[in-house]
Amino acid sequence: MEDRRENSWGDNFDFPPSVLDEIQKNIEDIILNFDIPEGNKLDVIKKINFMYSQTRYMSVTDPLTGLYNRRHFEDNLEREFLRAVRYDNNLSFAIIDVDFFKKVNDTYGHSCGDYVLKEVAYLILQTFRKTDMVFRYGGEEFAVIITETPIEKAVIPLERLRKSISEYPFSYNGTKIKITVSIGVSEVNKQTESVHQLFENADKALYKAKENGRNQISLL
Repeated sequence: MEDRRENSWGDNFDFPPSVLDEIQKNIEDIILNFDIPEGNKLDVIKKINFMYSQTRYMSVTDPLTGLYNRRHFEDNLEREFLRAVRYDNNLSFAIIDVDFFKKVNDTYGHSCGDYVLKEVAYLILQTFRKTDMVFRYGGEEFAVIITETPIEKAVIPLERLRKSISEYPFSYNGTKIKITVSIGVSEVNKQTESVHQLFENADKALYKAKENGRNQISLL
C-alpha cells in the first residue's frame, strides 16, 4: 500500500472544479460583451462550454481507470458524512487494496499492473449501484462510498466483489495471473466523531485484513 502522505495524482488535471466553474462563467461574461453578432457569440459560448465540460471531467477523473480521483473522493466523502450525520442516514465506507500488487509489477511489468487496475476498476463498477461512488484513491487502492447502507448490508456486495476478483480470469500476454483484494469497511454510527475517523476505521480494518492473510474483508 502506498504512503498516504504522498499525492500520487500528479498526472491529473490539477484545478479544483470550483475554480473551473469561476473561469467558465467569467469567459462567458466576456464574450457576451464583445461587439460581434449575437449568433457568433452563441457559437463561441457553445464551443467553450464543450471544452469546459471536458476539462471539468478531467479534473475529477483518474486517467487510467476512468474512476473518480482522489480529489473528488475527499470532497464527496466529507459531504456524504455530513449528510449522514445531519439526517441520521446509514453510510458505509470501504477501502479496497489489490494484494501483492508490487509483485505483479515486478514480475510482469507496469503495463500488466495497469491492466490489472483497469480490470479491477471495471469489476468494482459492475458490483455497486449508481447511487454508490467508486474512486481510485491511489496506487492499487480503491475507495467506495456506499450510501444509505449499514455495514452489515454493505458487506454483501463487497464479498461478492472479493469473490468475483479472486475468480476472474486475469490474463496478460497469454499468462494467467491470480489477483485478490483485501477490504476494510467502516460505517457512520454514534461513535464516529468525524470523517477522518470514518476513514481511519476503514484503514485499520484493511490492515487487519492484510495481517490475517489477505483476500478477505475486515470490519471496524
